[in-house]
Amino acid sequence: MIIELGHVSLILALLVSIVQVALPLFSAFRPNISWIILAKPASLAQFLMVGFAFFSLTHAYVTSDFSVLNVVQNSHSAKPLVYRITGVWANHEGSMLLWVLILAAFGFVVSIFGNNLPTVLKARVLSIQAAIALGFYLFILFTSNPFIRVQPAPANGNGMNPLLQDPGVALHPPLLYLGYVGLSVAFSFAIAALIEGRVDAVWARWVRPWIIIAWMCLTIGIGLGSWWAYYELGWGGFWFWDPVENASFMPWLVGTALIHSNSVLEKRNALKAWTVLLAIVAFSFSLLGTFLVRSGVLTSVHAFAIDPERGIFILILLIFIVGGSLILFAFRANMLKSASLFQPISREGGLLLNNLLMATGATVVLVGTLYPLFIDAISFGEEKVSVGAPFFNAVFIPLMSPMVFAMSVGPFLAWKRGDIMHVFQVLSVAGIISIIVALGFWHWKLEEGPWGGVGIGLGVWLILGTLIELFERTKLFRVAFSEVVRRFFHLPRSSFGMTLGHLGLAFLIIGISGAGTWKVESIQTMAPGHSVTVSGYKFLFQGGTTGVRENYKFTQGRFIVTEHGKLISILKPEKRYYPVRATTTTEASIHTMLSGDLYAVIGEEKNDGAFVTRLYFNPLVVWIWIGVLTMAFGAIVSLTDRKYRIGVPTQRIFKRTHGSQVGAKEV
Repeated sequence: MIIELGHVSLILALLVSIVQVALPLFSAFRPNISWIILAKPASLAQFLMVGFAFFSLTHAYVTSDFSVLNVVQNSHSAKPLVYRITGVWANHEGSMLLWVLILAAFGFVVSIFGNNLPTVLKARVLSIQAAIALGFYLFILFTSNPFIRVQPAPANGNGMNPLLQDPGVALHPPLLYLGYVGLSVAFSFAIAALIEGRVDAVWARWVRPWIIIAWMCLTIGIGLGSWWAYYELGWGGFWFWDPVENASFMPWLVGTALIHSNSVLEKRNALKAWTVLLAIVAFSFSLLGTFLVRSGVLTSVHAFAIDPERGIFILILLIFIVGGSLILFAFRANMLKSASLFQPISREGGLLLNNLLMATGATVVLVGTLYPLFIDAISFGEEKVSVGAPFFNAVFIPLMSPMVFAMSVGPFLAWKRGDIMHVFQVLSVAGIISIIVALGFWHWKLEEGPWGGVGIGLGVWLILGTLIELFERTKLFRVAFSEVVRRFFHLPRSSFGMTLGHLGLAFLIIGISGAGTWKVESIQTMAPGHSVTVSGYKFLFQGGTTGVRENYKFTQGRFIVTEHGKLISILKPEKRYYPVRATTTTEASIHTMLSGDLYAVIGEEKNDGAFVTRLYFNPLVVWIWIGVLTMAFGAIVSLTDRKYRIGVPTQRIFKRTHGSQVGAKEV
């Protein structure tokens, strides 16, 4: 019965979204306050109804209700409880229900914490959020219903994809969805601003926290996905330019550009139209990623195999939302002209360069991802083209390198007009140190791949430039230490957030440069007692043991890793077999050090008791995860900035003499 109630609840959420779209949005043109303020309770009702629908499906998974087709296809009674819960969104139908739950949750949070928004703007934002939800409700109910019953109910289910039975990937989809759907708030603010024809510094301050939240969740979600692929798939790599990886990376790139563009709008009241366009494009890339993953047009270890009808529905939804918003932008963008002028060599110019390079990078990733699909379509499947890491590395990295260089320069430039020669004088020591580091690694690793040294040199340049900028703000070495401390603790938290964000990116670049260039790999067959030396570390194989756990069988290898006779670690990689799905997976064993990871994978067993083994040394890879966490922490610090807690003037309701109610600013 609870499944039927969940189904009805989702239908009611659809009906509420129709009301939330129609009445507040259209009454905003001819103010009717009773209809306008209806957006807030409607957003609460929609959230509660979707929440109950999601709870109903979760209850079916937890109780192993195999009368529900979705549970049969994606769960099993032998699964641990945690994976029965995460199985709710480890499939197409459940993940789309999670999508609309997060979408409704964001709308509800905006209605609660948006009390300082103008009443009409708030109503329009909530209506646009509901319009997006409406499209996805129709998609779920007509093509992806998770509440379908199956009769007779089987005794057990088919189980979840074993690759998804992992703590990292259990958190990966919700965080990615928080990022994807979080960008819908910026999109809704942008469309509402286009309708009103007004974008200013106050609007930028209202929307900025939502952009940061979405960007932070995307950062952590992408990082978790990369980490999962690194240790779960057993390939020893962290990024493969997989089409679905690219689908999450594109909105991250545009979202990063949006943060910087929004900063210019907030501080200088410039780049209005550009900021609105980026908000539209960022969410459009989120929708494009949804289409790619769920349309069945691509093959990926991450993708859902979905029938074409669902893909067509999402494509129509994508065209409607993206096409409609771009048409609106084309008609209304001329109303968003900026009065603020600036020279190319200025803080604004540096941030605009950042935007252009980020946007170009996203375009490169888009072209590389869609080009094989385009060729396949026009050749009717007769010609297959693959675009992989060589293309992306050759085009994307040269685009991003000048951006990283400019990131250290930009903060030292003055607004409107900057002195580039003065900046180079301030950063001269940082430049010399970075060049020395780059040349040192170039010479040291010349045979293994010298370009990693260039990447590490860029990372060091960004670290030093970021720290020097912080020192300049506090006047370190120029005033008394007590004054330095006072200035340090009086800096706005958004400044600390920027510092941490830039440092995190620098750590990420260093990690990618080392692990992507100097990875050492050794593949061989090893019998018990055999040893292999990888990058100076001796791996002694002691054999394999077998066993059974809750829902899988395993073979576990054992490696003793030493360096110059000193014990470094004991690695125990596993090969797992899941009988329900008849699927085999690998579980890498990893010992992490700041200098790099020792990485072991065990493969097939031979007739003589030997095993195929893959052993790696991945230099500096831990700095990738350190960089991701540092950037995410920087976003959290930025969100605690006082200006976002105080906000802007709030709204109050008063009555005019003729009795109609309107909103007014309250200082």
